[in-house]
Amino acid sequence: MKVRGCLIGLVIGVVLTTVIVCLLSGSEWFKGSRVGEIEITGTILGSRSTLKSLKQFRKDPAIKAILLRIDSPGGAVAPSQEIYMEVRRTVAVKPVVVSMGSVAASGAFYIASAATRILADPGTLTGSIGVIIHLPNMQGLFDKIGYKTITIKSGQFKDIGDPDRQMTPAEQALLQSTIDATYKQFVRDVSRARNLPEADVRKIADGRIILGEDALTLKLIDQIGNYEDALQEAGRLGGIKGEPAVEQAKKSESSLLDLLIGSKASETLNNILSDSSACLMYKLIIH
Repeated sequence: MKVRGCLIGLVIGVVLTTVIVCLLSGSEWFKGSRVGEIEITGTILGSRSTLKSLKQFRKDPAIKAILLRIDSPGGAVAPSQEIYMEVRRTVAVKPVVVSMGSVAASGAFYIASAATRILADPGTLTGSIGVIIHLPNMQGLFDKIGYKTITIKSGQFKDIGDPDRQMTPAEQALLQSTIDATYKQFVRDVSRARNLPEADVRKIADGRIILGEDALTLKLIDQIGNYEDALQEAGRLGGIKGEPAVEQAKKSESSLLDLLIGSKASETLNNILSDSSACLMYKLIIH
């Protein structure tokens, strides 16, 4: 009997130790059902961090739904498209709910359109469906200061957008065709994701800003509501009973520039640099 009692005590001790270790190590057994939250803020210049977070949350069995909090005027075309595709891939596995903040326009709306459900405030600025490219022309200034460049190129369009000269009609036509093709992709993808006829999307896809209240009427969003409403909706769609617990996506590592001047100042500088670069943008521009 003594031996049996010792064995039972040993088993209980091993089980308790395992439970404590699992709790301390954050085992999935004890985390419980949660909503994974990912923030998309500022100008969208890259996608790697967001793609990584979406993939991790999609594979985590304890994450029952994902909440995308978006406060962005949009950004570069390719990163916006990459995140859109990853959201589409994710909604096939678990719900993705978007909570729009002050602004979720252009490329940010592109991303949001792929979600299971979209909520916005009545005064949220959204829409702005369109494509833009900035190409500075500094020929007048360069002529005044006597600045000149000699360009040696391999083809007619290799120096397209050169700021020290006027753009040729052929170059303008080429860029316009690129803009038109990219715009067509935008309209097509929003139409598919929101289950709207392309003709209906095209009617409002002229770059116009749309308030959240009007976006609901146009079926660009699903519901008027704030962050808390979106969180509750994510919990409901994920089958979580009671108040949903939230797990924040891990922040990407700070760059040297972030450490030197602060993350907000670094973001502002990146925005300024992106605005002055020859890059196709899905972005709301307000000067």
